[in-house]
Amino acid sequence: MSNKWQKENDVDDYVKGIFASLGLVKNKDYYEKTGSPFMQEALKGASKTVKATGTGLPDFIVEKYTIKGKVIPIIFESKLGILKFVQTKEGAISFTQQSVSAYALNGALHYARSIISSEKYSEAIAVGVSGDDEENVKFGVYFVFGSSSIAYKDTGLNNINFLESQSAFEAFYQNSKLTESDKHIILVKSQDLLEKHSKQLNKLMHNHNITAPQRVLYVSGMILAMQKVYDAKFNTLRNGLDIDSLKSSQNESERDGVLILKQIETFLRTKIIDSNKLNLMLSSFSEIAKDPDRDKITKAHTHKQGEKSNPNDKIVAHLLQTPSSINKQIFAYIYTHIYSEIDGISGHLDIMGQMYSEFLKYALGDGKELGIVLTPPYVTKMMAQILNINENDFVMDLATGSAGFLISAMTLMIESINEKHGKTRKAEDLILNLKKTQLLGVEYNAEMFALASTNMILRGDGSSQIYKANTFETDSKNAQGKSIYDEFKATKLLLNPPFTWDENGMPFIAFGLKNMQKGALGAIIIQDSAGSGKAILSNKEILKNNTLLASIKMPTDLFQPMAGVQTSIYVFEAGAPHDYEKPVKFIDFRNDGYKRTARKLEERDNPIKRYEDIIKIYKAGKNAKVDSSFWNLDEIYIEDFITPSGADWNFDQHKKVDSKPTLEDFKKCVREYLAWEVSQILKKDSL
Repeated sequence: MSNKWQKENDVDDYVKGIFASLGLVKNKDYYEKTGSPFMQEALKGASKTVKATGTGLPDFIVEKYTIKGKVIPIIFESKLGILKFVQTKEGAISFTQQSVSAYALNGALHYARSIISSEKYSEAIAVGVSGDDEENVKFGVYFVFGSSSIAYKDTGLNNINFLESQSAFEAFYQNSKLTESDKHIILVKSQDLLEKHSKQLNKLMHNHNITAPQRVLYVSGMILAMQKVYDAKFNTLRNGLDIDSLKSSQNESERDGVLILKQIETFLRTKIIDSNKLNLMLSSFSEIAKDPDRDKITKAHTHKQGEKSNPNDKIVAHLLQTPSSINKQIFAYIYTHIYSEIDGISGHLDIMGQMYSEFLKYALGDGKELGIVLTPPYVTKMMAQILNINENDFVMDLATGSAGFLISAMTLMIESINEKHGKTRKAEDLILNLKKTQLLGVEYNAEMFALASTNMILRGDGSSQIYKANTFETDSKNAQGKSIYDEFKATKLLLNPPFTWDENGMPFIAFGLKNMQKGALGAIIIQDSAGSGKAILSNKEILKNNTLLASIKMPTDLFQPMAGVQTSIYVFEAGAPHDYEKPVKFIDFRNDGYKRTARKLEERDNPIKRYEDIIKIYKAGKNAKVDSSFWNLDEIYIEDFITPSGADWNFDQHKKVDSKPTLEDFKKCVREYLAWEVSQILKKDSL
């Protein structure tokens, strides 16, 4: 029987014993209460104290193992007592100061998130260890891929044998990195988390009489003010504004709103060369500094007992203990719950668009009248995957909105580069180039233009080709006789046009296909009526020079609660006149596994698998290798011909309804008749 551990050092000694058995040498392969100089820099400000200004001191750090030349650090925290393994709140790991100080896994994840936040590492492994003795000890091994509160994955391991060699670590890493299912789960979790904070933020700004159209500009502008700024003079990055930067001063030049706007301008000048684009964005963000009343300190209310209440809105009372301006209160919430979470909730998620959609619910028709209905991120991802977007593509969106499609395209392109080149210098250069040159967006609405630009900047893309313009007037020639589309040479096109446009928005895809390379692919999500008679002029024109490859019927509640419309996705090949002797793929994807309500997105029928499978069905049709218990391919997949009418592009128009009775139908009818006869006889007998 093993001896009971008396002190936390006993747990540390146990871990060091395992290190020794695995051949790890102290101060060479691992460090105790410290790390390499590079790691110490990454741990600055990561202490577990309330202020968290000191350097973090994990119990152990292993810096021996690499993936494609980059160190993947393993961070250990150990605690005495099996009950000190982890603390959760509402089913999630807690990151309060008390939790990260007192619990092993919470502390390990805190340090791993902190070093990623420092931008010196992009991945880490967090290991929590707690126990009472050698026979009652628990390990938790988590793969951490961002600094947000949801940017981690439980590997399921209860040991650290993967540290015995470089090859063992590489095998562990391959098994631990994110799968497509993991990415989908994280995407939906991210959407839920962002929706939760958007609702709270919406309430906060509503309480302070900030109008719905202003709200999303407040959010995007303030997030830009928080970004680090490159200082060319000293060749270094300077921090952006944080909560303590705002003093609620009443001096006109130091008002919180003025400081925020100045910082936005400072940041944008390092990112945007085009003066017209810069001025357009600054004009939108100037709303933050316009009203000096929003920079006045809110006053506390005195209770009957003589005690003064926290003068700040109750939504941010836990973040600000001293009286603060309205702008500072909003800034504090965004800094804590949005800005600090961005790296873990990015990927395919349209951050600004998600908030815009939430704010629009309270905007009394704003957005709906414009036909602005933003596509869910799991759908933008699916459409980008259907087009097989990769690192070599040039992707455009001619009704960009908040850039959701470009975000999904860029994410797939980056994944393609990393898969091919690893996380190398070459990969970094290729990623930087694709952000600058391989994405094109055009948006007419000034507010959405600012959101799209912000979204791309948040992903390191200050030079993305996002234009504030009328799509149909951007083909004017430059001095060399070329339009922006001639210069760009798009290979892929993704679209969700304004539904209130002429012919439901089909002129956007017609125009886009006309301005693409031959053989390029385009996909549009649009109202069903566009393919059944409401857009005949555009559709006939499209078929003269392009091929309709597929039509995918989408869930009827896809855009709830913002819009109740029947939609389909149409997929085209540019530059090849439609061959009416070749069939089109018609797919019924009404059951995507989700149920949408006004309150939330609910999983009903394994949506993760369904979104993975729909790509396979698109590619292989009835030969797709999918689970037959999920799909009846004979029911949901049809290959059929269309006519030149431009009015027969939807699934239901090609679904064959077999009205001829079968033997089973006859038997069923006889059974039902006999059952009825018996019931009548029994009724008579009972009288």
